[in-house]
Parts: sequence; C-alpha cells; structure tokens
Amino acid sequence: MDKEIKKLKQELVKYGRKIIEKGLAVGPGGNISVRKGNTVYLSPSGYSFDELTENDYVGVDLKTGKITEGSLKPTCEVSMHLGCYLTREDISVVIHTHPPLVIGLISAGVKIRAMFPDFVALVGEVPVIDYVIPAGEEIRKAVTKVIKRYDAVLLRNHGLVVVGSNLKEAFYRSEIIEDAARILIVSRIFGKPRFLNKREIEGIKNLKAEDYRKMLIKKTS
Repeated sequence: MDKEIKKLKQELVKYGRKIIEKGLAVGPGGNISVRKGNTVYLSPSGYSFDELTENDYVGVDLKTGKITEGSLKPTCEVSMHLGCYLTREDISVVIHTHPPLVIGLISAGVKIRAMFPDFVALVGEVPVIDYVIPAGEEIRKAVTKVIKRYDAVLLRNHGLVVVGSNLKEAFYRSEIIEDAARILIVSRIFGKPRFLNKREIEGIKNLKAEDYRKMLIKKTS
C-alpha cells in the first residue's frame, strides 16, 4: 500500500473511533470518507467505526462509483459522499454522524444557531433540510444543494453532514455542532437562550486569532 494512502486510512481509523468515543454515532451508524485524487476512501456498510482497521476502508472511483480497492461494500450513502466532492473541489473530507442532541433538537423544530465564538469561526450557519429517505439519490440531491454554499447541513430525523479540507477540520465541526446543541438545551432549561447578533458574529469573523487557528487546523489533519 502506498505510504500516503496508508496514512490517510490510518487517519480514517483514528477519527472514526473519535466519532464513537464522543457519542456522535453508535453501532453501525454514520459514515466517513476522504478524497485523494480521483479516488474516495469510504467506511464500509454495516460496521461500527471502532471495529474497523485501515484495510477495511473501501476505495471508490469518484466519477463512476465503482470499487477500486477493498473487499467490503462501501457505505450505502456513497452517492451522497461522491455528490459532495463533485459539487465542490475544495472538499477533501465528508463526515456523516448521528449526534443525539442535534437530532433531538432539530426533530423538535428547534434551530441551532451561533451562541459562542467557535461555532462562528469554524462552522458558520447550518441549514436544516426536511427528512428524506437515506441511502439514495434523494438524499444526495438534498445535501449537495446545501453543501454548495455551506460546510454543514442538518438532516431532520436523521443526523448531520459536515465537510472539510481535512479530517481534523470536519471532525471539529461535527463536535462543535453537537456541543452547540448541548449548550442550547441547558440554556432553554434555565432561561432564555441568547444567540450572538450580527455585529458580534462579524467581530468574531474578523479576529486574527481565529484566522491563525483555522490556518493551523487546515495545515494538519
């Protein structure tokens, strides 16, 4: 196995296990992929992230969807992943998770908005799309339509899809959105949530410190 591909697969294993450790998916839920050239390496269908080794990740041709490497079947949502990559050339990673607090809030019709700086700096606005049947062209079309302009999309009664320039960036976005859901729930229990206003959001976007942090995240996976 090529050293660079081997490293990518090791990173997939690493962040797949982080997804389980952080409670962003359980059992065989969720899927993850990385693009390298014209090949996309995806998690296989029917397995939990913490069961997988680097040899279990499946290589698929970006344009044809045909398996080029591996013996397992790729995630049933392979079409959604390929659609994201074909929509934006700057996307190198797609992570789809089932974060429980996020799912609970958006299923109840509650919108998750910016309440703290990291959400603004690393995530931005996160649209919600109505429930669509997973694992087919319907979810591909719904997700890619939003991913043209945003780095994350909430799937009502389903979960979350985020994209990034590397695995670290995409994982951080997944983690921050679930943390935002947790903070929102606490604020609703004890009082009325206060969201950041437009002026405050623009102030965070213009911070040099945030530019430096984003540069570091993009630099390393």
